[in-house]
Amino acid sequence: MIETPPSCWSRTNVSKEEQPLPPPEKFELPFEGKLSPNNRWVIMAELIPWDDFEEEYAKLFSAEKGAPAKLFRMALGTLIIKEKLGTSDRETIEQIRENPYLQYFIGLNCYQQEPPLESSMLVHFRKRIDGELINKINKKIVKREIDKSDKEVKKRIVSKKKEKNKK
Repeated sequence: MIETPPSCWSRTNVSKEEQPLPPPEKFELPFEGKLSPNNRWVIMAELIPWDDFEEEYAKLFSAEKGAPAKLFRMALGTLIIKEKLGTSDRETIEQIRENPYLQYFIGLNCYQQEPPLESSMLVHFRKRIDGELINKINKKIVKREIDKSDKEVKKRIVSKKKEKNKK
């Protein structure tokens, strides 16, 4: 049986100390491979402002009662995977267990053989992450992408003006 390195679990609970997620090419795989930054799950992970909503999600939980909550990235990421793949809760967890890109997407630091959560957790995630929160996230993503696009356009305009002035 393969032991799960403790670092893999360091990002799964809200109560754990936050560590920066490595870029995809530094995500640890047991077979010494690297994740491609061009993978659809890596690209989507970069689009979603996970940290902007972590605190709001954490407020839904009591520090005194129950087990520590899963991080927002794991909760939302798992629901996104389920919807995108069109799988059942159990199959979603199995897909995550087998796929290092999906494990990266939900915020794990390295590949692990064991499932990072039970399929029953998806029921709780769906109760906590409602349509209103999804709309906020979507608006934030769109705003960020528009801002990024505006910056690129402005950069091109400045560059063209500089070229014109040189002539």
